Amino acid sequence: MEPNIFKYVWRHSRAEQLIILLLVVTSLPFYYFSLNLPKQIVNEGIQGQGFESPGSTQALFRIDLPYGETLFGAPVTLFDGIDLVQRDMLLGLSFSFLALVMVNGMFKLVINTRKGRMGERLLRRLRFELADRILRFPLPHLKRVKPSEMATMIKDEVEPLGGFIGDAFATPLFLGGQAATAMLFIMVQSFWLGLVAAGVVMFQSFLIPRLRRRILVLGRERQLTARQLAGRIGEIIDGGVEVQANDATNYERADLASRLGRIFKIRYEIYQRKFFVKFLNNLLAQVTPFVFYAGGGLLAISGHLDIGALVAVIAAYKDLPSPIKEMIDWDQQRLDVQIKYEQVIGQFQPPQLIDATQQSTDNDAGPPLSGQITASALTLLDDADQPLVRAVNFTIDVTQHVAIVGPSGSGTEQLSYMLSGLVWPSSGSLRIDGRDIERLPTAVTGRRMAYVGPSAYHFPGSLRDNLLYGLKHRPLRPADPERAISHDDLVEARRAGNPDLDINADWIDYAAAGAEGPQDINARLLEVLAVVDLKGDAYRFGLTGTIDPERSPGVAESILMARAALIERLQSSGNDDLVVRFEADSYNGNASVAENLLFGTPRSPEFASKALAQNAVVAAVLRDAGLTDAFIGMGVTIAKTMVEIFADLPPGHPFFEQFSFISDDDLPEFRTIVTRVESSGVDALDEAARELLLGLPFNYVEARHRLGLVDGDMAERLVAARQRLAERLERDLPDAVEFYRADAYNAAASLQDNILFGRLAFGQAGAEQIIGDTLAEVLDDLGLRETVIEAGLDYNVGLGGVRLSAIQRQKLALARALLKRPDLLIINEAAAAMDGAGQHRLVERLLDLRQGQGVIWVLHRPELASLFDTILVMRDGRLVEQGSYGELTQRESAFKDLVAAE
Repeated sequence: MEPNIFKYVWRHSRAEQLIILLLVVTSLPFYYFSLNLPKQIVNEGIQGQGFESPGSTQALFRIDLPYGETLFGAPVTLFDGIDLVQRDMLLGLSFSFLALVMVNGMFKLVINTRKGRMGERLLRRLRFELADRILRFPLPHLKRVKPSEMATMIKDEVEPLGGFIGDAFATPLFLGGQAATAMLFIMVQSFWLGLVAAGVVMFQSFLIPRLRRRILVLGRERQLTARQLAGRIGEIIDGGVEVQANDATNYERADLASRLGRIFKIRYEIYQRKFFVKFLNNLLAQVTPFVFYAGGGLLAISGHLDIGALVAVIAAYKDLPSPIKEMIDWDQQRLDVQIKYEQVIGQFQPPQLIDATQQSTDNDAGPPLSGQITASALTLLDDADQPLVRAVNFTIDVTQHVAIVGPSGSGTEQLSYMLSGLVWPSSGSLRIDGRDIERLPTAVTGRRMAYVGPSAYHFPGSLRDNLLYGLKHRPLRPADPERAISHDDLVEARRAGNPDLDINADWIDYAAAGAEGPQDINARLLEVLAVVDLKGDAYRFGLTGTIDPERSPGVAESILMARAALIERLQSSGNDDLVVRFEADSYNGNASVAENLLFGTPRSPEFASKALAQNAVVAAVLRDAGLTDAFIGMGVTIAKTMVEIFADLPPGHPFFEQFSFISDDDLPEFRTIVTRVESSGVDALDEAARELLLGLPFNYVEARHRLGLVDGDMAERLVAARQRLAERLERDLPDAVEFYRADAYNAAASLQDNILFGRLAFGQAGAEQIIGDTLAEVLDDLGLRETVIEAGLDYNVGLGGVRLSAIQRQKLALARALLKRPDLLIINEAAAAMDGAGQHRLVERLLDLRQGQGVIWVLHRPELASLFDTILVMRDGRLVEQGSYGELTQRESAFKDLVAAE
């Protein structure tokens, strides 16, 4: 990247800079005229110079040709002007001054607006270039950088550059021009006063920047320490488990306090120096008016300077400190920004950078990979020039199934990186069908090849999004008109150096997945899930998921059919009592008080069970039904019981989960409330305590918790309150809650809840297993299992796939790789988290699927190598053996030792 910010700015904004500079130069004559008019207003309009006799007139706006008398021997008048008497002259000059103020203001408005747009445009370009370079970082360098520091630099540290970019050329010309214009005007009025002003300005310009140099150095130290703090905080978050598991929280607090102390010292010194410079600058700025008042006054008294000129000089100098000060500030900002710019771009210039042409959207995947993979003296060095892979030589067919085995640290992982094109060799060569892998565009390595590592990352989103991620290489079909990015936004993107690619377009390469389009891609998704044994997990996710009945009316009707079929099947098997169904006119003892009161699924977070105690509508219904005091009484009983039960239990005890009213953190507060109630009664509680007690009964389930709080009478009162609440919601908030109806699909509830339409009877042995099996049979009979699994594809996996288990994350990564049907699949211990039997099943199933297509697998368990055509055995970075399973096990070999050690 360009190391000088001025060259960077000029290169990418030359045309816009020239327009702004032209506007700046054009504005200077108007600024000069605005300085001269106060003199004319005082001398001619107020004091009446030239209006000595009654009825005298003078010409306003008279224009003479400059140097006309010298050139032609007599003055040359271009415009005679308008003859006015003194009063009209005063008004004409005053309104002219007002007009010039407006013209100068408009110039500033236009110039600053254009500077702001240009600055933001270049800031957008710079941020994109930095983020784009991260996408081009070689994998070894990418693993070394700290994500939090990179994000901080792109988001925060380049932010000040945006404001400076617009000022880089225009501001010094604009401010310098204004200062020079004001100084010229002062010199014209009084040479000696002009010398005084010039001397003070030169002294300021010399002294102030030198005093600010230490501030710049401190600013750089502050930036570095702040960045290091951000990186350390990121490390604490990433290593949160280790920090708490090793009781190192206080050590980390000490480290954070030390870093913050260093930042405090730097910032405090900056404040001291900055405000001293400001004090000195202001002092110097006030010295010159003193000289003008004293010296200029004496000159006016002696007749060497008229009053109008003195007033104009003072007014001109009043405007002079502002541009001078801003020029000094600009110079400091220039140095500061240049330092920041150099620091930032220095972090985005690794020793090697992937060529941008290798990632171009114009690149094509080309024909299927064929021929042989040949490694010749293949060597990889680490940062300390120590060999990780040493002079490896082999030749294998692209279509072969190859196992790579070796102990930890043998170079197997690094070899898989090089085979997939993610890491470039330090020396030697690695070729596919005669082409160097490191020179292949990512269109080939990312589409014709696939890599799955031992710790796959998944982006926030659904299972479907992560499966389809490997098919999104470039936009293939335009977006719908209502969703497409506007033409103006695309044009602005091009002006800012960003790609004019529409993120809302259809990027999915259906053909690569073996599908014709969106209508049949789900079938392919289910196929790859079945191969990696993730279909059952997707089925379970689907049962807890929802569907939109407006988009899938047929599915909603089928779910209602499944509800009826489940009831019939449970009745015929004598298990009907395992599910207690919802009925509009009765209380369901296996559901919570909140569920019974709402008799539906909340659509608004204000009606979630945890928020009902603060919900004004629910509070009004409870008050009208006379249940407020009863609920507080139930809350007192629950709190007393919980305090007694948990009095001697350690935090995290399973009882806290079973009786999920109070967390172990809240227990002390409720203990205090119970003590107050026992000593002074409920009436002595404040509003906050009453609200806490009021919230406890909503999660109470009579059949589960068995405290006897919901007897027959209370059940009837709650059902009556349910009807009151339903009437009020249907009238005032029709979209807040989706009510349960026996003949309707509940779009806010999960598929499983819609089919069960009730709650499992608590305390029935094996009820969950029986209901789960029966539900699966019903769905299979109705052909709805695939529908449920498709709903499971919308399951959100969380940040980095945190809502999935380690095994599920690896299976999902394998499924993503299989979906794009690569010619060469490279797997690096991706099944290591599974047990031996699970690994064996997965390897067998995947190799059967990939008959005739290449698979290179770094195996965690060497005995699985019997399923492969060829085995490469690594040790200490070297390839020590190569051959089939039979060849390597029929003689003494390193591979045989590995199998025996396993």
